[in-house]
Amino acid sequence: MTQYFDADIYTRRIDRARTSVTEQGLGALVVGTGPELAYLTGSWMSSHERLTALVVTGEAAVLIAPATDIAEVAHLDLEVLGWADGQDAHALVAERVGDGPVGLGSSLTADHVLALQAALPAREWRLPTHLAVLKEDAELKQLARAGAAIDAVHAQVPSLLGAGRTEAEVAAELKHLILAEHEAVDFIIVGSGPNGANPHHSFSDRVLQAGDPVVVDVGGTLDSGYHSDCTRTYVVPGGEPPAEFTSAYGVLQRAFSAAVNAVRPGATAQSVDAAAREVIEEGGFGEFFTHRTGHGIGLSTHEEPFIIQGNELVLKEGMCFSVEPGIYVPGQWGMRIEDICAVGGKKAQQLNLQPIALS
Repeated sequence: MTQYFDADIYTRRIDRARTSVTEQGLGALVVGTGPELAYLTGSWMSSHERLTALVVTGEAAVLIAPATDIAEVAHLDLEVLGWADGQDAHALVAERVGDGPVGLGSSLTADHVLALQAALPAREWRLPTHLAVLKEDAELKQLARAGAAIDAVHAQVPSLLGAGRTEAEVAAELKHLILAEHEAVDFIIVGSGPNGANPHHSFSDRVLQAGDPVVVDVGGTLDSGYHSDCTRTYVVPGGEPPAEFTSAYGVLQRAFSAAVNAVRPGATAQSVDAAAREVIEEGGFGEFFTHRTGHGIGLSTHEEPFIIQGNELVLKEGMCFSVEPGIYVPGQWGMRIEDICAVGGKKAQQLNLQPIALS
C-alpha cells in the first residue's frame, strides 16, 4: 500500500503540515512509521527498530530513514536522507528541528522518544492535533467503499447463525467473507449469549443456541489502507430471546438514532455521546453502557475524533467516526449497533446501510 493517491495529494498534505507547525509555534513535527507517515507520504514502510522519521518544519520536510530501507521511498516527492548503522539517527533529526516545542507523532516508540529528548534537552514536547481528522473527498470515497465492503459481509451473517454451530465456526466463515471484500481482516467478534456482554470478546467454542442474541462486529482494511468497522446484533433462528433483551434493544435503537441525529457541524464530540447515553439512562440501562459512543476512523481503525464525555472537540464537515452505543448485562447478553458516519454539511452521512432491526 504505497502512494495510493496521486502525488499532489501528499504534497498538499505536507504543505498543510508545514502550515500547522507554523501556526502552533512548533520547532518541528516528527512523525514515525505507521498511519501518520502513510497519510503524509503514502508510504507504509517499516524499518523495525531502526528510526525512520519524517521531520516537518515551517520551511521544509525531510524523511530520515535507514540506508537499508531508502529504496522503498526513493520515489517519494520529498527529500530523503539515509543513515547507516553506527550513525546517530536521532542527532540527524535534532539538527533539522527549529526553535520551539517539538510535536511528536503518536506512533513513535518510547526508545525513539527518549533518544530524541536526550538529543534535544530542555525542549517542550507535544502531541499535536491529528492532521488527518478532516477527511478529503478522496478519503471519504474510500471510507464509503469500506462501508459498502463490510455491509456486504453483514448481509450474509444471518445465514451463518445456526443453532449448533460454534462462534469459532462462524468467525472462520466471516474471515473468508471479509477477505473477499478487503485486503486484510482487522478483527472479528462473534459474541453469543453471555459472551455478548463482553464488548471486546472475540470468539470461542461456545455453541450457538436457538434464540441467542449474537453481537457481530467485523472490520477489514482495503487495498488503499482505509478501514471498515460495523456491528450488528442478531438472534439465532428457532427461538425467542429473553424479553428484557427485546425491550432493551428498542432502547438501543432509539439511542443509536439520537446519536446519529446529533451529528452535525458545530456540535461537539461529547454531545453525540451524551445523546446516546441519555436515552440509555432513561431506559434504565445506563450502568450497562460501559464504553464511549465512537472513535474516528481512516488509515487507523481508532483515531480522533473520539466520541466520548469530556471531548469538547467541535465537529466539522469531513470528520468521520463510528457511532456505536451498546448495552451489556454481565452473564446474560449484550448488544451493539455501529455505523460509520461522516459529518456532512448539515447532518450525518451514514456509510453503512445494513438494517439495524433484529434478524
